[in-house]
Amino acid sequence: MTSPSRISGPDRWQHYGASSRGRRSLSRLHWDWYQRIGPGAELLGDLTGRTVAELGAGAGHQAAYVAAELKAARVMAIDSSTAQHSRGCDLYEDVPGLDFVHDDAAAYLRDHPSSLDAVYSIFGALDFSDPQTLLPSAATALRPGGTLMFSTLAHYRTGAPPETECRPADIPTRMPDGRPGTMRRWVLGASVWKELLDEHGFDVVYGDTVHDAGRDGEASVTTTLFRARKKRESGAPRLLSYEVPA
Repeated sequence: MTSPSRISGPDRWQHYGASSRGRRSLSRLHWDWYQRIGPGAELLGDLTGRTVAELGAGAGHQAAYVAAELKAARVMAIDSSTAQHSRGCDLYEDVPGLDFVHDDAAAYLRDHPSSLDAVYSIFGALDFSDPQTLLPSAATALRPGGTLMFSTLAHYRTGAPPETECRPADIPTRMPDGRPGTMRRWVLGASVWKELLDEHGFDVVYGDTVHDAGRDGEASVTTTLFRARKKRESGAPRLLSYEVPA
């Protein structure tokens, strides 16, 4: 399941989470930035016996929760970072039904058509990969009626407004050798996400925002949530959707 030949460039996630020690057992699934308020696992629906993938799973904390607590038959924790993949394997390799995949998310999804019942991302690959590549790949991998659920920043962490078209920004990060660097992140307005989802094979069935004013000097952050369903075949009735808050 590991395809390192498809992963190029320095590992910009090498230092992220490196200071954490031991298993971090989650008592609840969160979608918001600070991982403490808002809706939880109910947004994924009933995953009992389902095949699920997390895009940009990092060290696998959420994926382990989905496998252990939501009774999914199989969970693929996909991440392109060598360091994060290694951390996840070290922490959670004993969780039944949980597989860690070291690969580019879009490439893996394209290689496994109609294999998944649900795909989700919590500030993961959908934030750091071109959605015009990743969304159609997710639609390819999902079975008819499959669910895509994700959370993303509603605005830049500086407070600047999101983009009004599908374009990334360079944000600061640390390179493997410790030098400062940048990576691309897509911080898009809700209406832009809705248009992208529609264009690439999804009907929006849920959209909301979660606002956290921050505590003890933390920055105020608003999270955008989307749940979408793979569109039915041509000629079949479409699911009803509604306007997502701007």
